[in-house]
Amino acid sequence: MAGTLYLVATPIGNLGDLSPRGADTLAQVDFIAAEDTRVTVKLLNHLGLKKPMVSYHRHSGQGRSDELVARLLGGEDCALVTDAGTPAISDPGEELVAQCAQQGIPVVAIPGACAFVNALAVSGLPTGRFTFEGFLPMNKKNRRAHLESLQGEVRTMLFHEAPHKLLATLKDLAETFGPDRRVALCRELTKLHEEVLRTTLGQAVAHYTENPPKGEFVLVVEGAAPQQEEPPTLEEGLALVNRLRGEGWSTRDAVKEAASRCGLPRKALYDLAVANQPAP
Repeated sequence: MAGTLYLVATPIGNLGDLSPRGADTLAQVDFIAAEDTRVTVKLLNHLGLKKPMVSYHRHSGQGRSDELVARLLGGEDCALVTDAGTPAISDPGEELVAQCAQQGIPVVAIPGACAFVNALAVSGLPTGRFTFEGFLPMNKKNRRAHLESLQGEVRTMLFHEAPHKLLATLKDLAETFGPDRRVALCRELTKLHEEVLRTTLGQAVAHYTENPPKGEFVLVVEGAAPQQEEPPTLEEGLALVNRLRGEGWSTRDAVKEAASRCGLPRKALYDLAVANQPAP
C-alpha cells in the first residue's frame, strides 16, 4: 500500500503560525522533503523534532522526484515543505503532486500560512474574484508581454516580488496599467517589520525610488474597470423584430418581444417597425 504525501504549510515569518496539525504531521511522517534543509531544521529544532530529510527544490531534477515517488509507492509517508508558506503553490512541489496524482498516491494538504491570501485579505481591494500571477518573468521583454496580456483583467491581481526587482516591476506595472491604478504593497507579512502600503502605482514608484525596498513583497493590484456595454440601438431592435416577423410573429408581438430582450422603449420601436413594415 502506498504512503501519503502531506503538503505541510509552514510559517511565512512567525513560528507561532504553524498549526498543531502541521506539527503533528511533521512528527508522524517517515521523512521530510524540504526546499532547504537548513531552513527546515530550524523549524524542527523549534518543535523538538529530529527527522530524516531530503532536499527538494526547483533544481533537484526529475531524478529526485522519481526517488520520492518510489519511496511513497513503497509505503513511506512524506511531508513536503517549503521554506515558507504552502507547498505546490507557485512552487516546484506542484510537479511532485502531479506525479503522485498520476501514480494514485494519496496527497493531503495540511493548511496554514499562504502569503498571497494574507496580502489579499489586508489589501483593502476587492477580494471576491482575483488572479494569482506569482513571480513575473525576469526577462524585461517577457515581463512586459505578460503584463500587457493582463491589461483588460478586471479581477484583483496578485504578484510576488523580491526587493531588488521591485522598482523595475512597479515601473512596468505603472506604464502598463496607468499610474493611478490602486495597489497594496505587503512587505514582510507576519514578521516583526510587517508593513502594508496602500497607494497608487505612480506613488509607489516615487516612494521606493526615495526609499530602497527591503524584504519580500506581495503586490495586490486593482483590476481594470469593467467596460460598459453599449445598449442596443433601435435599429438593432428593428432587426430582431424583422427576424421574428419572418418566423411568423405579428408585428405587435415581435415588437413586444424585441423591446423586452433589448431593453428598448416599446412605442418608439413599434413606430419604427410600422414605418419599416415589409411589403406584402
